[in-house]
Amino acid sequence: MGKYTDLAEKIVVNVGGRDNIISLKHCITRLRFQLKDESKANDEVLKELDGVVTVMKAGGQYQVVIGNQVAQVFDEVQKVADLQGTTVQDETPAEKRSLFNIFIDTISGIFQPILPALSAAGVIKGFNTLFISLGWYSQTSGTYALLNAIGDAMFMFLPILLGLTAANKFKLNQYVGLIIGAALCYPAIQVGALSEAGKPLYTLFSGTVFQSEVYQTFLGIPIVSLNYTSTVIPVILICYFAAKVEHALNKVIADTVKFFFVPILTLLVSLILGFLLIGPLATFGSNLVGSGILAVRNVSPMLAGALVAGLWQVLVVFGLHWGIIPIYFNNIVTNGFDNVMMPYYCTTFVTTAVVVAMIIKTKNKKLKKLGIPAAISGILGVTEPAIYGLLLPKKKPLLISCLVSAVIGGFYGFFNLRKFAMGGMGFFELPGMIDPKTNSLDNMYIALIGIGLSLVLGFVATMIFWKDDEPVDEQKTEIKTVQNEVIQAPIKGKIVSLSEVKDNVFSKGFIGKGLAIDVTEGVVKAPVSGEITTVFPTGHAIGLASDKGAEILIHIGMDTVNLEGKYFTPLVKVGDRVKAGQEILHFDLEKIKAAGYSLITPVVVTNTDAYTDVLETGLTKQDPSEMLTTIS
Repeated sequence: MGKYTDLAEKIVVNVGGRDNIISLKHCITRLRFQLKDESKANDEVLKELDGVVTVMKAGGQYQVVIGNQVAQVFDEVQKVADLQGTTVQDETPAEKRSLFNIFIDTISGIFQPILPALSAAGVIKGFNTLFISLGWYSQTSGTYALLNAIGDAMFMFLPILLGLTAANKFKLNQYVGLIIGAALCYPAIQVGALSEAGKPLYTLFSGTVFQSEVYQTFLGIPIVSLNYTSTVIPVILICYFAAKVEHALNKVIADTVKFFFVPILTLLVSLILGFLLIGPLATFGSNLVGSGILAVRNVSPMLAGALVAGLWQVLVVFGLHWGIIPIYFNNIVTNGFDNVMMPYYCTTFVTTAVVVAMIIKTKNKKLKKLGIPAAISGILGVTEPAIYGLLLPKKKPLLISCLVSAVIGGFYGFFNLRKFAMGGMGFFELPGMIDPKTNSLDNMYIALIGIGLSLVLGFVATMIFWKDDEPVDEQKTEIKTVQNEVIQAPIKGKIVSLSEVKDNVFSKGFIGKGLAIDVTEGVVKAPVSGEITTVFPTGHAIGLASDKGAEILIHIGMDTVNLEGKYFTPLVKVGDRVKAGQEILHFDLEKIKAAGYSLITPVVVTNTDAYTDVLETGLTKQDPSEMLTTIS
């Protein structure tokens, strides 16, 4: 149960229950409900809840004022009221990010909910392999079959689980996401089942890396036959597309028939396009990777080994490693061994070493708890929990593991590491590296040397080059030392007492003490030197933390959040360092006034409790760079 779950449950009950909620969003301090019937809400009960500052009604919204913890409470209210799959709007501040960071954060967010189960399945799968290697039971026994089903089910039906988490991430109906994942795992459409049922109708792109067998068509359009079980990227891409389709349909289909027609059309459009185009494109990408590796190996085995090992985890994230696996199978069947894919072998041990170093260096208890089963799973040959749970979200450990793996992969490529029999993972792949014709152990010795190098270099590189971001210990509360400070006016205009602001959250000091300015110029300047902590997506509010400890909120106008970003141009982003007097925001004063909004702008110290008093300047007009208030 989350920290704010109890509060969220009480809020949902006292706004009239889930059925009374039309939509929910939040701004910088408050939950903004749109209710079917506001008379069903218990104002007085809500006001008395520990964690609720007050309740307000304005602009057709029922507003529950929370304060600094509004984002966390918002998340819990979504869960409690089961709002994740609806059109609830989340206005959590977000800085501009690169496409790479957006992709990383998206994949990490989709995998986070299933990581405990993924780790558990990996450990079970690894131990089952260990017990086979120790001769405790045979691979044909019922014991092996049962444990394999428990450990392997998670990986085989991964698209179903990812369909659920991707749906929540993209704000798609979660049951639509589940059906998308289940459809991708449906036995009758897998290429293995189709090939057993009969010969292909014809072959597409024959003689190229995109060669594909076609067993079925949809309205005359060829369906490229593939295996989607255990894949990652196809289900995520299809759910992303489905979310866009669903949101568009919700805007144009009448409310009276939405319940029936929106999911039907969403599933039909997204899955038909998914099977005909999205899935095949992902597979063609895999084929390109496999062909590229073979071409490089013909020139330099060492370089090919470095590429396979260095890129392996990235390929796994994108689902492109499937382009190399068929080469691996074909080589063992045809040649009696594989030496193309095998340089990847070191990544298992490099990843484990990186995770162990992270466990030692981090102060984050949650990271430690996640790292221990991920390390166990990794040493047994299943690295997905480590990749998705630790390396990918932290980014630099992923880079370290890729670079170290490239070095060891080059070593394996140079010495022609080979595997002669399929099966086994992690340490338990070693028996498959014994040459069955000569019984020579030389190839296995090469593998063992690589394992030793992987463990040492992965661990040392992480200890040297990775620095934890030092998250706050959940068991401790940081006490900031505050000092006397002068806060400059951030904007030009006439001084107004907070008590005169027509918003009780500010006028009654619920957020903190300070002043307001009836602005006469559309330029906001930093009132102190420090760091930008909040830039609201709509641009109407900016938060700063001064170098001396003051936390300051500048809120342009009243209810300007409803402009949804029109007429506001932030010049900074979260995390930027600013100097007092530096321009941080522009806005079109005249157009905001013409839209009917008040431009009285509160400037408040939100951590007022950390100070003895906040003293007003006593002046009636203010220019930026002049003293607005002092705190002590």
